[in-house]
Amino acid sequence: MNADMTRTGAESTSSQAAGITDSTWRREHFVSLLRFAEASLREDGAACWLDDAGRPDASHPVETWITSRMAHIFAVGHLLGVEGAGEHAARAITGLREVLADAEFGGWLASRGEGDDLVGTKEAYAHAFVVLAASTGKVAGIAGAAELLTEALAVLDARFWEPEHQLHLDERSRDWASASDYRGVNANMHSVEALLAAHAATGDGLWLDRAAAIGDRVVSWAESNDWRIPEHFDASWQPLLEYNADRPHDPFKPYGATPGHGLEWARLLLQIDAEAGTAGRRTRAASALFERAVEDGWDAEHGGGFVYTTDWSGTPVEPRRFHWVAAEAVATANVLGRVTGEERYVRLEGEWWGWIQEHLIDAAQGSWHHELDTENRPSGRTWIGKPDVYHAAQAVILSELPLTGSFAASAQQAGQILA
Repeated sequence: MNADMTRTGAESTSSQAAGITDSTWRREHFVSLLRFAEASLREDGAACWLDDAGRPDASHPVETWITSRMAHIFAVGHLLGVEGAGEHAARAITGLREVLADAEFGGWLASRGEGDDLVGTKEAYAHAFVVLAASTGKVAGIAGAAELLTEALAVLDARFWEPEHQLHLDERSRDWASASDYRGVNANMHSVEALLAAHAATGDGLWLDRAAAIGDRVVSWAESNDWRIPEHFDASWQPLLEYNADRPHDPFKPYGATPGHGLEWARLLLQIDAEAGTAGRRTRAASALFERAVEDGWDAEHGGGFVYTTDWSGTPVEPRRFHWVAAEAVATANVLGRVTGEERYVRLEGEWWGWIQEHLIDAAQGSWHHELDTENRPSGRTWIGKPDVYHAAQAVILSELPLTGSFAASAQQAGQILA
């Protein structure tokens, strides 16, 4: 199979998976996730953190990365014909432009609390999500998204891109005057996702070239490290393999290897090929990342589920299960199944969806449990509440869409299948 696979072919691949949910359920579940997320949007468009029942949690500020993810996924929903999704996407775009934008120094605040309470740190991670939201919004025809994209790409380029390394630095001060010495792969991973979407939205090959350059750089590090991706680096992009050894539960910068990122990078590499028309170029690397992540991460001895992190020999460090890792696992298995035609990926996708349905989907309160303990019971040490439907919504709708470089382009090609 190739990257130009039609929606009909994608449905055929999905339907072969033993125990996998059918197309009707997938589409209905996608809509239910968007309905759950509606409560996150304030009147001004900024997105709140949601608790387990889907109620805004006032103990958290509104954050740029969450607001951006909501804008993105609602814009995808609008492209697919979900009633009301366009209005929600437009409100979230407004929140990015009017609430979370930094009117004094430019760019976007990390978060804003009550009154004058804010975190002004400028994060490449958050700015990548602004680019993603604006790109998807532009493709979906959401008011204000095109202007937001022009500004967001300019900031990401001018303030974070390091041309000598072909990577983005991680963090700057609010006034841009200083940059942290820390460099990280996580922000660059989401930058690849955003740049692929930006290419689809603008047609500018610069963004595709950058996405490919970042992806290939990460592959080189992973290949020389037994396909476990170094996550943390110094200012010269030298790996810091023991970084945060005392913070194994960190939600964004944990110690060690992160199997979920190995899975996510595998999918993104295949999407780079899909966007660039270079089918097969990165398949070997994607397959190797997938195999390493599954071997290290899947905890068959304790009822299944993917551990959060391991050390550099593959021994679990944080064995709790986070919902986004399982979402990336089924998504990547689906894409690898399409690209390679190998049935084993379809089988694994089906098995993991069965585990997700049993343990992660919260039939009583909605959405997915964000964290489980090692016995696969709902937990909440690192992730409390349900602030994010982005991973779950993308995973559940993926097999209903053609394979392209971005969810925006895939949804646009699929048309209003949920109307």
